Amino acid sequence: MTASRPYANALELLRAAKLRPTRQRLALARLLFEKGDHHVTAEQLHGEAQAAAVPVSLATVYNTLHQFVDAGLLREVAVNPGRSYFDTNTADHHHFFFEETGKLMDIPSDRINVTNLPEPPQGAIHRVDVTIRVGKAKA
Repeated sequence: MTASRPYANALELLRAAKLRPTRQRLALARLLFEKGDHHVTAEQLHGEAQAAAVPVSLATVYNTLHQFVDAGLLREVAVNPGRSYFDTNTADHHHFFFEETGKLMDIPSDRINVTNLPEPPQGAIHRVDVTIRVGKAKA
């Protein structure tokens, strides 16, 4: 990225995904995609935006994250009802979810073998997501 065009990478990313590059989408894309692969909640991204002096509401953050998911730029990982993380790594992989800290960690897809899947009631299985919940060891 060049100093004269700080939004160049985010702009190209949004255009490739056929999303209109609004000022807020550009700013959120920079926060999401310039740090390498990571997981973020909407609240965390909203906090990062506020810290970076990006004027954006939490509702806009949620809407933008879901638009990025629909465009294939992010994966949504639901860990509990009403609690999702957004993953910048869209390649096939699985996750550890550490219940005490709320941390999500990638597991390479070749480390888990899922077999004997049932026939879906309609359509075709296009992906299997495994989330392994990690808690305190019981004494």
